[in-house]
Amino acid sequence: MPRIKAATVVEHRAAQRRVLLDAARAILAETGDVPSLAAIAARAELARPSVYQYFRSRQDLLAAVVEDTFPRWSHRITAAMDGAGNPGEQVLAYVEENLQLVADGEHAVARALTAAAPGDVILERSRIMHDQLRTPVVEALRAHGAVDPEATADLVNALVMTGSRMIEAGTDVVEVRRRVTELLAPYLRSPVRG
Repeated sequence: MPRIKAATVVEHRAAQRRVLLDAARAILAETGDVPSLAAIAARAELARPSVYQYFRSRQDLLAAVVEDTFPRWSHRITAAMDGAGNPGEQVLAYVEENLQLVADGEHAVARALTAAAPGDVILERSRIMHDQLRTPVVEALRAHGAVDPEATADLVNALVMTGSRMIEAGTDVVEVRRRVTELLAPYLRSPVRG
């Protein structure tokens, strides 16, 4: 019988589930490929049959990783924006944190999940997350004085996507952030004139 490594069975099961989710995320971030349940079990230092106590299948595990990953991404970006001063700095914080998440491997996780998890689950969670993240950027741009904050948010996100591709191609995140800030800072650090 396996040893319980927590005060209660409920806490033990939650901790084991967390270890499996973290193992799957780590493999996705490192390889960009969807791992087998055996690989996840090995990374988590659990027997493969133990995985089935928490997840019925690889698709079930991937759906759980999706539910775990997107809110974490959203929380990091929201926290970065909340920690910034004025609306222009909030937009820069949004950009910088997105780029850092890509450098940390989070985008590789999301991309691998998009390729492997059930399409409807990923597409819906992705749409919800992007909507959640877009709203504060649009509001910050509106507060900054952008004439068309929605279109400006689209342009900001285009820079984030281009910067993301550069990071994934091997450009250092610090260099990418410097270049993006060089483009955005003159606009975001000065008052907008109608």
